[in-house]
Amino acid sequence: MFRKQFTDVQDAFALAHAIVDTVREPLVVLDDELRVVAASRSFYLTFRVDRNETQGKHLFELGDGAWDIPKLRLLLGKIIPERGEMEDYEVDHDFPDIGRRTMLLNARKVFYELGSHANIILLGIEDVTGKRALEREKDELLRQKDVLLDEIQHRVANSLQIIASIILLKAKSVDSEETRQHLQDAHSRVISVAAVQQHLHASAAIGSMEMQPYLTRLCEALANSMIGEDQPVILKVAGEGGTATCRNAESLGLIVTELVINSLKYAFKGSQKDGQIIVSYEIAGTDWKLSVADNGVGKPDGVFAQPKSGLGTGIVKALAKQLEARVETVSGSQGTTVSITHATFSSKNNPKLPHRVEAESIRNVLHILHGARSLPPAEAIEALRPFMNTMRDRVSGTDRLADTSAAAVNALVQRLETKGAATDDLWEEAIESSVSFANEVS
Repeated sequence: MFRKQFTDVQDAFALAHAIVDTVREPLVVLDDELRVVAASRSFYLTFRVDRNETQGKHLFELGDGAWDIPKLRLLLGKIIPERGEMEDYEVDHDFPDIGRRTMLLNARKVFYELGSHANIILLGIEDVTGKRALEREKDELLRQKDVLLDEIQHRVANSLQIIASIILLKAKSVDSEETRQHLQDAHSRVISVAAVQQHLHASAAIGSMEMQPYLTRLCEALANSMIGEDQPVILKVAGEGGTATCRNAESLGLIVTELVINSLKYAFKGSQKDGQIIVSYEIAGTDWKLSVADNGVGKPDGVFAQPKSGLGTGIVKALAKQLEARVETVSGSQGTTVSITHATFSSKNNPKLPHRVEAESIRNVLHILHGARSLPPAEAIEALRPFMNTMRDRVSGTDRLADTSAAAVNALVQRLETKGAATDDLWEEAIESSVSFANEVS
């Protein structure tokens, strides 16, 4: 079609000249002696050269030798004759009139079918000076960001260490054993958060991390802060490990912290020797499983190693829900194993039970419980009674968490009705059981 359309030489010449002038990027047409046959208007405008002083001249003589560039000589004198073409050949050069420019050169030799014409070279020039400047600016901003993040990480790590030290000093000075235990738990959690934060920062650049060294370092921090010389318990990491995103690794680290704290507090009682807590992480495709096992005393299913479902249980279940994983516990005479499993088929194995109270209702009762605590007894009873009616209508006795929550709130209401007041333990039991129930159904 092209041959039929332009059979006349003059027509073909006019077309070629129009193409050269139309291209937006600077384009130069050279003969086999590297003399300028034609150039685009964009070439003249970009490099501020005169058309009359350009055509017919040797490329390296343009602009009083401004185009006599060693890398350009190499491209046109050696690379193009050998290869016939070259793309994105980067050249930096300082021009007298327009300053320093970074250019990408694209060159191609034209081969004629009859072989009766002299060789022609097409030289396309892309000015990427502005683009390279933006890239350097971006790299500098990224470098500054990394410096800032390093500084923040350093300050956060120091602050966590200071907080942990203050908590530990306070734990040693209080008289109440219960308060001391709470402060020691807080100290252990701060230490674990510091270990998680430090390891996550080291892996943030790649977006994922190896779980085996991460869990090993975390467990070392927990062991150093929680296991005393008189406590014969070994905390170790087993399994082949795998990788996880930094976001998931953070939640998994906090889950391990809670489960290890629970095991150390409740699983090893009396003079039991050779206690062990083993943490493992396994992965298969997109599925993964985190396990924390101890060889301590057994426990009721679903509440880990503590005698009742408390704050640690609620934290673990909430984090597991964020990870779209399920929590399973197995307990017996050989100890307790808690597994957090994420599997693509988990929704099929864990269907929603129709009798469960909606999450919105549970969230409402949490607000009611906290508000009712500050009300006079009669008003508190009136505030809690609608929830009791809802639970009585909708709980069939087959959901343990629902039964526990209903029983705790019912005991609270009865105490308010008979005694005119309720102990802190009854309030806390009602709130904690409702938190566990909300985590389960939401």
